[in-house]
Amino acid sequence: MDHFIVGGLMAFACLAAGAARAAGPPIEDYGKLPAVEQMSLSPSGEKLAWLAVTGDGRQLVIAKAGGEVLFTIRTGALRPRRVAWLGDGHVLIEASKTLAIDPNVSHSTQRVEATQSTIVDAATGAMKTVFFNDRLIHHSTFGYFGYGRTGGQEYGYFGGVTLGGGGTGLTDFEEGTGAFDHNHSDLYRVNLATGVSEKVGGGSERKETTWVMGPDGAVVGRGQYDIKGGEWILWSGQKLGGLIARERDPTGEISVVGLGRTPATVLVERPGDDGDWARIEYGPGGAKAQPFGDTPMREELRDSTTNLLIGGITNEDDPRTILFDPAQQAIFDKIRRAFPGERVALISSSAGLQRMVLHTDGPGDSGTYFLVDVPTKKISAIGWDYPTVLPPQVAPTRMVTYKAADGLTVRGILTLPPGREAKGLAAVVLPHGGPQGHDTLHFDWWAQALASRGYAVFQPNFRGSDGEGKAFRDAGFGQWGRKMQTDISDGVADLARQGVVDPQRVCIVGASYGGYAALAGVTLQQGLYRCAVAVSGVSDLNAMLAWEADRGGESTSTMRYWRRFMGTTSDGDGSLKALSPARLAAKADAPVLLIHGRDDTTVAISQSRNMRAALAGAGKAVELIELAGEDHYLSTQATRVQMLAAVTAFVEKNNPAK
Repeated sequence: MDHFIVGGLMAFACLAAGAARAAGPPIEDYGKLPAVEQMSLSPSGEKLAWLAVTGDGRQLVIAKAGGEVLFTIRTGALRPRRVAWLGDGHVLIEASKTLAIDPNVSHSTQRVEATQSTIVDAATGAMKTVFFNDRLIHHSTFGYFGYGRTGGQEYGYFGGVTLGGGGTGLTDFEEGTGAFDHNHSDLYRVNLATGVSEKVGGGSERKETTWVMGPDGAVVGRGQYDIKGGEWILWSGQKLGGLIARERDPTGEISVVGLGRTPATVLVERPGDDGDWARIEYGPGGAKAQPFGDTPMREELRDSTTNLLIGGITNEDDPRTILFDPAQQAIFDKIRRAFPGERVALISSSAGLQRMVLHTDGPGDSGTYFLVDVPTKKISAIGWDYPTVLPPQVAPTRMVTYKAADGLTVRGILTLPPGREAKGLAAVVLPHGGPQGHDTLHFDWWAQALASRGYAVFQPNFRGSDGEGKAFRDAGFGQWGRKMQTDISDGVADLARQGVVDPQRVCIVGASYGGYAALAGVTLQQGLYRCAVAVSGVSDLNAMLAWEADRGGESTSTMRYWRRFMGTTSDGDGSLKALSPARLAAKADAPVLLIHGRDDTTVAISQSRNMRAALAGAGKAVELIELAGEDHYLSTQATRVQMLAAVTAFVEKNNPAK
């Protein structure tokens, strides 16, 4: 037998066939968190770890690969962010919580999202929370930098804030408070068996530091960023003597991402020599190589034992998995052919890729995890992202291309309601956040939910988005509320010209920057949209810059980045008022729904509260929903469902699909 056999789908396919004529699932089913996330295979390939939903909460699951569940651990009030294997015997789970900062030790009164890291014994389920037994180390972690073995012991490497002799500044995750008396972290190694922490590298108050660890526990490289000076530096090893590279980087765009293909190399993501983004491998003496050539990459793939770079997943409409080993590439390509028409990504693998976890989505697939056993050529479905969204209910998507008013070529995603002709449809425009982000053809729960209610959903990748090259991203600088905004409405006009959507029946909905675009669509622009929904959106650009400066200071890469995007050099620039929806509330020409999480540490909730006050003061139709315990990223199931239900009801009221 020379081909791979896909099993485990028959019952699901039969259930889907029986439901082919049934109505779509309740809107709440789209709003739920994925039933399975971050599925990760142990280096031996014998065990799996993943995040699962339990009621309204989350839990870590550790199981035999393709077999019984060994144990589960609930995450409680914490928001899980990452699951990773530390060798074959331990699992790392990183989770966060919103904390208030003690005003006695910080100039800022803002809240922060602090990370707690817990090491779980994969055999017994015993847990050790990193730094919780150390009075002289802040109980949050500030980065995970790798796993290593040295002296017969296994260690995890974490960034930690070293405290003064009095042990002040502890984080209380139960009470939701924390304190900081300085702003840099040091490198600590944590014994996985005992939980004992040891400082092995120092940070800098002026320079943000990132460490790259080798599999033997040695520091291979250190990236540093001069916050005020805007300079990036790469050193080899722990000492300051091995300078590899030094460059100007005012907006903090260069980042160290890990080991390269060999233990002596470091991989860096940065603007490439041709103007596009690139992953550069730095070696001894400053030697440089591009492991992926000019191919745009979405993420790296690493050996589960050594953490060396073994390949990556491309950032293309139909992403490809690239493996440097020709034999492994040939095996993966053969597996890939077992999923015609699907988008297939290698998520995790055992050492030597004898076992793999794949994730697929595409026509009729709302997201499926598969376990691949290479020696037996067996592929088994082991988890579904949205198990109640059956194949006939997955809305079709396609890429659309159009010209902006100034001739720039712009692309976007169009999701159509299942079973409906693409003609004269009511529409929802769903611009992404960032604004340096982009939407892809992957299953999008928000777009799919709205399409299931009969809407054509348009997600424009306007100028300033990433994923289309650095020049396209840079074209957005200075165009916040200007051409970035008209790129969106130009796309709607093009769909109307084709007859796909009815231009008189369009609403605009978005989160974060997408929320700003929604508000700007009914204030900076008029006559385009029947309603607007902003989730955690920005409404006042001057206030946003002032808030960011209060949080981190005036001379940071963050401030330089936002000023460059907005096209200003001053937080008090009066021209920004003409681009701020809250200052233009009297011009609003459609009903507005505002939704904001009270634990949002990315966009201040005052942005929505002030927008509501401005609209109400101008006599405009407005509603504000505040989500208790929710952050910027809709990380909690109950409030994510609440948000989606409110958005859908609001859109259906103001812009019926039928």
